[in-house]
Amino acid sequence: MAFARTLLPAALCLALTGAPAALPPAAAAVAYDGQAAHESALFSLKATNNAAAQEFTVDGTRLSRVSVWLGSGAATGTVTAQVRRVREDAGSVIASTTLDLAALGGAGAGWVEFPLGADVTAGSTYYLHLQASTAESGPIAWYGTTRAVPGAPTSWNYDRVYWGGWHAYTSRLAFHIDPTGSERCGETEPCYVPTSALAARTSGLLTNRVATEAVLPSFAVGASYVDGSNVLRLPSGRWRYLPDGASESVVVEADDPGALAQVEESRAWLAAGRVPGATAAQREASRRALLSMRALLQPGGAFAAAWAPPWEYSWPRDGAFAAAAFAATGHDEEAYRILGYDALTQRSDGTWEARTELDGSGPPDARKWQLDGNGWVPWATWQWYRAAPADGRDERLRALYPMVRKAADHAARSLGPDGLPPASPDYWELDTTTANIGTAAPLLAGLNSAADLAAQVGTVADAERWGEAARRLSAAIATSFAPLGYQRTVDGEHGRDSAVAFMAPPFNAAPADLGEALDSTYRALLLPNGGVSPGNDPSFSWGSYAWTASTSFFALAWAGTGEPAKAGRVLDWVLSKRNGLGELPETVNGAGRPSAVAPLGWTDSLVVLTALALQGSVQPTPPATRSSAG
Repeated sequence: MAFARTLLPAALCLALTGAPAALPPAAAAVAYDGQAAHESALFSLKATNNAAAQEFTVDGTRLSRVSVWLGSGAATGTVTAQVRRVREDAGSVIASTTLDLAALGGAGAGWVEFPLGADVTAGSTYYLHLQASTAESGPIAWYGTTRAVPGAPTSWNYDRVYWGGWHAYTSRLAFHIDPTGSERCGETEPCYVPTSALAARTSGLLTNRVATEAVLPSFAVGASYVDGSNVLRLPSGRWRYLPDGASESVVVEADDPGALAQVEESRAWLAAGRVPGATAAQREASRRALLSMRALLQPGGAFAAAWAPPWEYSWPRDGAFAAAAFAATGHDEEAYRILGYDALTQRSDGTWEARTELDGSGPPDARKWQLDGNGWVPWATWQWYRAAPADGRDERLRALYPMVRKAADHAARSLGPDGLPPASPDYWELDTTTANIGTAAPLLAGLNSAADLAAQVGTVADAERWGEAARRLSAAIATSFAPLGYQRTVDGEHGRDSAVAFMAPPFNAAPADLGEALDSTYRALLLPNGGVSPGNDPSFSWGSYAWTASTSFFALAWAGTGEPAKAGRVLDWVLSKRNGLGELPETVNGAGRPSAVAPLGWTDSLVVLTALALQGSVQPTPPATRSSAG
């Protein structure tokens, strides 16, 4: 797609010395309005030995801004752009602007626009002069091309050591004078992008509710969403959006009728439900999360984890959380669509593939299926049912009930003589050799949910069968996991696991000893960057990366167990890691930067559910079934 461009050259390879190439053959005069090619780092700008200049003329009488393609290996320092009448004469400056590299985001590359208001004379020759100053050793260079550019004016390299001053080059520096339209950065070319921003593969989403397109980090700098929408306001002031029926985005003038219609539609969708949060920051994050979840939801009900190739699949787990969040905020149709997709993609034995293609055609690879889906999907169905409008919900539940029955029956049959499920890959998508809490806790939630749903539709035998299985599993968790503080596995050899939070509302009624387990696990998994890792299994390392979903587990658990202060502090950390577009990333690297992909639908769902709980709308928890004898 035209929007998904490669941003940075492989290295800042400076062509600083050596004799100039031979001049190209004379070319016929052509209209010339700037040089956009920027494949080479041409001239160093670092004071006091280096500078660069680009000759240009103007047609009008007023100059308002210039843009250059700048690459910097330094994170601090300044870059000064001047317009001079005489190239080598600092006293001939008619306009000057200095930009701070740290304010630009540090080391990086891309188009930088300098505001340079000045009166000029049409047809006269001027010089755009750049020089940088930094205490760092990293290179700072003006990019351009060594190819012949017909009609291009001369570029100049100042190297005091090598040339003894200024030297004309046939190389052409990348620049625009008074850029307009598509010449403005952020449209077809990126604005200056800090290298740190490239830790993430995606930064946002455009959608027309049929097609979805990722906003790449290189095109998110300086941009913002038009409030309450997935229409992007660019640094130029124009808008980018994905028109109805299109598969690629377009850039239009602000207030374009087609883009405005999308803005109004998405705002109306938000207004038809609830935007939760106890604070303005929580409400703003919830608003963006709901819009991003909607963008990830496909027409057929598949819920994409995120919008980058390794994530463009539908996991039952991620979809279950999204369905619960949609239902809780009054977006019934979206929640039910996800559950309908689950019914269509359920395997004949009642289980699900680990993930499926978004068209429902099947798994993309041989990744091993995961038993926890048999808990998450019935739990999400129960959450939907509890929130659904009363009119017609029983009939719609009956349409989903065969899926619930197959899932719960398989879950019940999977329990061994000790009451525990078999070893299965958990949400880490890694196998364990013994039962793990990341599977056992969701299955308990699912069996209790299924038993209650069975009672709602009047299938007493199902309710009793699944209720008995839930009691066996609950007792086994109390016997095998609780003494270990709900560690990852019953053998106690795989450390702490953020899945301890699955034993709390809104999944399960919290056991009496869960509070201490939550506290101690959180402390054990807390990283220097302020988030938590999924676990501390000594046989597997998550490195320095915090996972926003795992961190959010604790916020939701504490919100559901009467610890709002703890929940709020954790949620504040998660929200502090939103990127410039307000999107929630999958991970946060050791430097505290958003990484992997943004947005991540699972984290979006968790933030919405936590914001609901913190404003007093705690999600219901499936009731633990009692023995018929009791």
